Amino acid sequence: MKEELEHFKMCREAIRENISGYEQKVAAGRQETEELYAAVAAGDMELYNQLIVSRDMLFHNENALRKNRAALEKPYFGRVDYRETENGRTEKLYIGKNGVTRNRTDVLIVDWRAPVSSIYYENELGAGSYFVPEVGEIKVDLTLKRTFDVNGGELLGYYDNDTVATDELLVKYLSQNKDVVLGDIISTIQKEQNEIIRESPYCDVIVQGVAGSGKTTVAMHRISYILYNYEKKFVPDEFCIIGGNDMLLHYITSGLPELDVHNVRQKRMDLFFRDLLEKEQGKALAKIYGKKKEKEKAAAPVPAEDAYKSRMEFVLALEQALARRKARLIPTEDIRDEKIGVILPAESIADTLKENPEYSILQLQKLLNERIQKRIAFLMTEEESAEKKKAVKMQYKGYFKMEKADADILKIYEEFLAEYAKKRQAAPCTLPQAGHFHVYDLAALVLIWKRVTAKALTDEYAQIIIDEAQDFGTAVYYVLKQVLSNCHFTVMGDVSQNINYETGMNSWEEVREGVFAGERERFHVLSKSYRNTIEISEYAGKILEKASFGAYKITPVIRHGRAVEFHHAKGKMQEIIRKVLSDIAGRGYGTTAVICRDEAEAARVRVWLGETEEETDFTQGVMVLPIHLTKGLEFDAVILADPTSEAYGESEGDAKLLYVAVTRALHELHIVYEGELSPLFGEIGGLQNKEMET
Repeated sequence: MKEELEHFKMCREAIRENISGYEQKVAAGRQETEELYAAVAAGDMELYNQLIVSRDMLFHNENALRKNRAALEKPYFGRVDYRETENGRTEKLYIGKNGVTRNRTDVLIVDWRAPVSSIYYENELGAGSYFVPEVGEIKVDLTLKRTFDVNGGELLGYYDNDTVATDELLVKYLSQNKDVVLGDIISTIQKEQNEIIRESPYCDVIVQGVAGSGKTTVAMHRISYILYNYEKKFVPDEFCIIGGNDMLLHYITSGLPELDVHNVRQKRMDLFFRDLLEKEQGKALAKIYGKKKEKEKAAAPVPAEDAYKSRMEFVLALEQALARRKARLIPTEDIRDEKIGVILPAESIADTLKENPEYSILQLQKLLNERIQKRIAFLMTEEESAEKKKAVKMQYKGYFKMEKADADILKIYEEFLAEYAKKRQAAPCTLPQAGHFHVYDLAALVLIWKRVTAKALTDEYAQIIIDEAQDFGTAVYYVLKQVLSNCHFTVMGDVSQNINYETGMNSWEEVREGVFAGERERFHVLSKSYRNTIEISEYAGKILEKASFGAYKITPVIRHGRAVEFHHAKGKMQEIIRKVLSDIAGRGYGTTAVICRDEAEAARVRVWLGETEEETDFTQGVMVLPIHLTKGLEFDAVILADPTSEAYGESEGDAKLLYVAVTRALHELHIVYEGELSPLFGEIGGLQNKEMET
């Protein structure tokens, strides 16, 4: 311990020196950048390149200063001692959230994202290995793995490769308030989480994780890991995080700067599709959204009668209709001229279609028209006059063409809807009115655009990360994969939390087999929950059995807390909620949610509490939210408002809603209700209720 205390002190002194040095560099850099900016603004454009270099250097130094300041409180959390099997070289490495060097070359603390750090997360004592991208596997003999307990700039103790002791440290972190937990998560990443984080960026990764298993955290850390280890292959603005609502996206991305991730894009699923269309379909968008084109307005909800549009059968039928259109507009027949013979044989046309499966009909027509012109020039002899050649070329110019109606994606969609309704023997289906297009309509329009009128291949993105993926049906993933065929996906979700029961995913089978099948696909299951106490998990587990028929069970981390409390309001709902909120605040918790079945009920509770505005962003204090906006979020304490048998029956859809609500709580769960409690709580809920009344 004495040796470790001395090393800890030395590291902190080196970090202080770094902070002092970077503070001076930042101050000087800011002054230089301001002076250069003023000079360029005054017209001295010769200094523009120097301004860019100065600004980039300032950003680098500011980032280094931030990392060293962060490292001062907790320089590192782990240590590994090992010998490389091949060359016998021995190493003693300290691992932290932020890599720290002295004199730019002397590595004091290894960044958690470095390949060698996986030894700490995945290896036990003895023979093991770690993987270095573009190098391969390095075999090692691990002789020491040490976990440090650091708090407030002090080294309190350490554990040596002791699973029980390490779990005790994990429980200690999880027992703290939400913000503290996020700060310490890197030091407690588990082996199964680490495997996902460090999975190859050239794979499509699908993760089924129970509530509280760290899906969102793993996704954020995976972005950070890829950018750190593959910086020559990927840049931040090629990444896009996709979610179902703005609150979830803001919650996710707020933690990225702490992971040294900047400039990663984020979009709601409906806006992602809209932005793809916007490049070439401005007129169509006006008909979809109306004249104002309200950029941030959410897409329309999916009506029950449109649930079929979320399924694979629908999108595959659309593909078949588009294939027939392609065959009509580009027939594979000989193009023959009476005087010069076959200009382009059917076989050549068929080969062109086969060799360019990603091309739209418009792109293929353009390519074939160019080949026709080249073939005419080749087939006509040198003796023939230039005027004659020109005349023949003009005759076949634009041989393959698309009429205005053939390029109207809304008209194509309307025709398909009518055709599909007839096939289903359903009532005639017309095009939605402006403002009533939902995410599955947008996905279908994007597929039509891709197949018919796209002018270029889409290469804007390299990595797509989708959180709360179960909220979207298979059709969405099929379209994303077709449009972004060269992109790699990280898909995080829990089918037990599919609150869009009729349109979302209730099983991973179809999306795995129909969309992401192949050598690139990786499927992981996270079954251990780190969020809830044992007391809360007991209720969640019973509800989960009805939400997913036991397909994915929760394995909770052994962490005890307050018993789940049931409060029978008996006409005093407002009074009891206020009292419970006051008690929670008195225990020092920073984030509390009052969760309601829907927005109408949430609005009513907000009025009780003196709040009038709808929640749009994750904040400290008390938030009143409908269940659908709590997806992916977590709170120190949760009050579940009125989960009666009328609000939550015994259906699988209701069970999933209730499961989501219950599993948002880190430490405390309070059930406040009028009337009869939902049967989904089972006997244990009834017994607890009787005790509370007694």
